[in-house]
Amino acid sequence: MSKDTSAKTAPRLKLQFQQTLAGELQKKLELENIHQVPALEKIVINVGLGRSKDDKRMFEIVRTTLRKITGQQPVDVIAKKSIASFKIRAGMNTIGMKVTLRGDRMYEFLDRLTNIVLPRVRDFHGVSAKAFDPQGNYSLGLIEQSVFPELTFEDIAQAHGLQINFVINNSNPTNSRALLEGFGIPFEKTGKESN
Repeated sequence: MSKDTSAKTAPRLKLQFQQTLAGELQKKLELENIHQVPALEKIVINVGLGRSKDDKRMFEIVRTTLRKITGQQPVDVIAKKSIASFKIRAGMNTIGMKVTLRGDRMYEFLDRLTNIVLPRVRDFHGVSAKAFDPQGNYSLGLIEQSVFPELTFEDIAQAHGLQINFVINNSNPTNSRALLEGFGIPFEKTGKESN
């Protein structure tokens, strides 16, 4: 009986991956073993404070934004290197904040991102297909946080961008794209694809 209740409360995309998507990807990508199928390991959401690194109010806005959209407390990012042109010294206090999502929270965030957040982006024609690294990880940047419905008017009074990184196992850019498309992330149509 406990198995039934856990299956009902598991995130929709997690169940979709386990029950159908993994098998479909194995056939589509012509992989010998189900364990070779690319899988989402974690999603890292980060915000660099840039010029606002000394503004305490901006710290609170960013902290609140990340907490509300992920359901987790963000971690401060400390400078590792000194960069004179940016007035940053190694070991300097917070220059940004990040949240790492794994497991159920990761799938729930991905579901909200694809079905609620991305459709709210103004003049949205799909995400760039050029943001993969050689290992198949994908980066997505949003210019402002106002597209997240969890945020109140006070939370979006001071706009800031954020970076969303998808870390994917067993992959390369082609396989990662197939996985993300399976999860419903819309990629922009290039001239070749639209013909």
